[in-house]
Amino acid sequence: MSRRRKLVLATHNVHKQKEMNTLLERMGIRIIGLDQYPQISDIEESGTTLIENSFIKARTVHEVTGLPSLADDTGLEVDALSGAPGVFSARYAGKNATFNDNINKLLKELEGVPDEKRTARFRTVVSFVDQSRELYTEGIVEGLITLEQRGSDGFGYDPIFLPRNHELTFSEMDLAVKNKISHRGKALMKMKQLLQPYFEKGEDIGKIGIS
Repeated sequence: MSRRRKLVLATHNVHKQKEMNTLLERMGIRIIGLDQYPQISDIEESGTTLIENSFIKARTVHEVTGLPSLADDTGLEVDALSGAPGVFSARYAGKNATFNDNINKLLKELEGVPDEKRTARFRTVVSFVDQSRELYTEGIVEGLITLEQRGSDGFGYDPIFLPRNHELTFSEMDLAVKNKISHRGKALMKMKQLLQPYFEKGEDIGKIGIS
């Protein structure tokens, strides 16, 4: 398969890779992850917004690999916490925090907050970078923060996020169901719609005319 028909997912997170691969697998391209590029370590997310951090990752991976790169950055915005953890979601409990560390800190800060005031949203920005083009899309899903963890699948804050009009948390859902309604799924589908026609034609993605 030719060089221009490859797309690098700019993440070391195997859970994200699985979700993104599931959504992008029918684009007729070869999707590869950072496990094939051990020289790329964790990329410092020094931006102040999700858009900035997403592009930092995509640009870095494109510069190293020379291939079209796709990255995402996701934030959980809790209304009772004035939008926190937001851009700091992945490191809410500290630089090397685990998923459980972050969840436990969030639940601790929401102790005593009634159900109707535990509103929150997941927001994802997906960015694409190649030799001449930068694009981004956004996906948002509204919901509530549960009182305790529920479910064993998913990752991040999935065990405590209950999407609006649903009875299961993201961690309790089948991946196919989650992808249809999730923030990352929505952002990736928008990006897929932008890129798919050009990959299907076998054209160099750097020549596309989308702004």
